Amino acid sequence: MRSSYLPFSPPCLSEAEIEAVVDVLKKGEWLSSGPKAKEFEDKFKKTVGAEEALALNSCTAGLHIALKVHGVGPGDEVITTPMTFCATANVIEHVGATTRLADIDPETLLIDPKEIEKTMTSKTKVILPVHYAGQPCEMPEINDLASNRKIKVVEDAAHCMPSKIGDRWIGSSGNLTLFSFYATKNITSGEGGMMTGPKDLLDKARVLALHGMTRSAWNRFEKGGQWKYDVEEPGFKYNLPDMAAALGLVQLQRLNELYERRLQLVRAYDEAFAGSKFLRTLKIRNGVQSSYHLYPLFLNLDALTIGRDQFIHELSERNIGASVHYTPIHMMSYYAKKYGWKPNSFPRAQQVFECMLSLPLSSKLTVNDANDVIEAVSDICKKFAR
Repeated sequence: MRSSYLPFSPPCLSEAEIEAVVDVLKKGEWLSSGPKAKEFEDKFKKTVGAEEALALNSCTAGLHIALKVHGVGPGDEVITTPMTFCATANVIEHVGATTRLADIDPETLLIDPKEIEKTMTSKTKVILPVHYAGQPCEMPEINDLASNRKIKVVEDAAHCMPSKIGDRWIGSSGNLTLFSFYATKNITSGEGGMMTGPKDLLDKARVLALHGMTRSAWNRFEKGGQWKYDVEEPGFKYNLPDMAAALGLVQLQRLNELYERRLQLVRAYDEAFAGSKFLRTLKIRNGVQSSYHLYPLFLNLDALTIGRDQFIHELSERNIGASVHYTPIHMMSYYAKKYGWKPNSFPRAQQVFECMLSLPLSSKLTVNDANDVIEAVSDICKKFAR
C-alpha cells in the first residue's frame, strides 16, 4: 500500500508556468485582461482551428454568455444531459429558460441523439451536448437534428483538450464551444475558460463578457487610446486576467507533452482492467480522440459484496483519492423539486451513477502511481468478491 495519499487530479506545473506569471507581475504593465489574454486567444484558436476565440474567467461564464448570444430566455427550452456538472444546467436557469434533459448512452455516458429527438418541442431553442470525460458526442447527428429545426447548438467542451472527431478538433465547428481551464483540467490557468466559434457571434460575446462595453479596458488605456465607450446592454465581469492567461499559454505550449503523459496512465488502467468480472471501463467511440480528462470505472455490483461508496472508502484507506463524475442533474434537489424529476426519470443515468467512480488521472501522476491505483482496486475486488 502507498505510504502517502495520492491526490485525485493535481495540476502539472513546471518552472516555465511560474516564470510566465512572475514575468507579468514584474512588468506590472497590465494585470487584468490585456496582451497576454489576447495572445492566449490567438494561439488557442490556431491550435484548434477555430475562426475566433474569447478568453474568459470560466467555462461556466462562457456557457452563460453563449445562451445570451443566442437570445435564450423565458419561454425557451434548452436540452442537455443529466450526466454533467451542475454548471451546465445552472446557466439555463440563470437566463430564465427551461431545462430539459435527454438520457445518455450507458456505455459512453454521452447524450443520446435519439433521446434528444424525443425531448424536442416547439419551444426548444438550444441543444447543449457535453463531451463527457473528453470524448466527443455524436455531433453530426446532433447538428443535423438542430439544423432541420433551426435550433442552435452550444457545445460544453469543458473536458476537451485535446479532443477530435476524425482529424477535426473540438472547437473548430460553427457552434459556440466552451472549454475549461479549471485547476483539475488537462491544461489549466487556475481558473479560466475559452469560447470558440464564428467571429460575428464572438464579437457579441466579447461585449457581454466585459460589462457590455464597446471598447476593451486595456485598449482604452494604451497610448493614443480613446477613453470614450458605450454600453450596448448590461453585461458581465467574465474576462480572463493576464496572470491566468500567462499560465494558460505555457500549458497550451506543453499540450502534447501533457497529453502523452496522461495517455500512459490510461493505457496502464486499460490493460489492467480488461476482461475483469468486477469492472468495466468507458467505451470510446470509433473515429474520435478523447482527451481522457476522466477515467470512469463501473463496478459490477453483482460480483461484489460492497457498493460504490464503500469501494471509494476502501480506496481512501489505501491512500488513493477517487471521486464520482457526476451526480446526475435530475437527482439534485433544486431540479428534482422544480421539475418533479425522480431518480428513475432518466434511468440510464441513474443506473450508471450508482456503480461508477473516477480514478486518479493527471499529467503529474506517474505510471508507478497508476500501478498503485491498480493494486488497490485489485485488492478491493479480491477482498470483497461475492
